[in-house]
Amino acid sequence: MNTSKRTSPKKTQPVGPRPTQGELEILAVLWRRGPSSVRDVHVELEQLRPMGYTTVLKLLQIMTEKGLVERDERQRTHIYAARAPRDETQRQLLDDLLERAFAGSAATLVMQALATHRASRQELDAIRRVLDEMDGGRR
Repeated sequence: MNTSKRTSPKKTQPVGPRPTQGELEILAVLWRRGPSSVRDVHVELEQLRPMGYTTVLKLLQIMTEKGLVERDERQRTHIYAARAPRDETQRQLLDDLLERAFAGSAATLVMQALATHRASRQELDAIRRVLDEMDGGRR
């Protein structure tokens, strides 16, 4: 049996739209700040790179249509919030990447990630703990 392939059944819940890089940047702001106005999001994004207010507004409108964010229109200033928590979105993106680029092999994905990105001692310790938990604590 090939243990590097994912053996769990496919999820039955529908997969939401995959956010673009710009949408992920906005989601990161919303996850960090919580519900925010367009202006609040714009101010934070401007610290990373130049981006117009109307660009942020348009992206948030698109994200609302895609179901990535919710818009609260009860006040004059609309407030946007991420519809899914960060970890849920990360899992969805990882599942998609795992299937599309690594033929479902979690081992290949992890080995490639560790080969291309130097992990810190703390990250390696955390990975070992997860592996130990998955293995039932056996070494």
